[in-house]
Amino acid sequence: MNIHNISPIISLIFGILILTNPKLLSVLVGLYLIINGLLSLGVIRL
Repeated sequence: MNIHNISPIISLIFGILILTNPKLLSVLVGLYLIINGLLSLGVIRL
């Protein structure tokens, strides 16, 4: 599994969580950006 497969899955999960609990918006966006950045840099390999 590479970044092209995992990024849309993370986006979908976070989107559902934001719809169910809007108070999590800033936390989930921050986590998404950190995870996406680490995957893009190759720090985390899946």
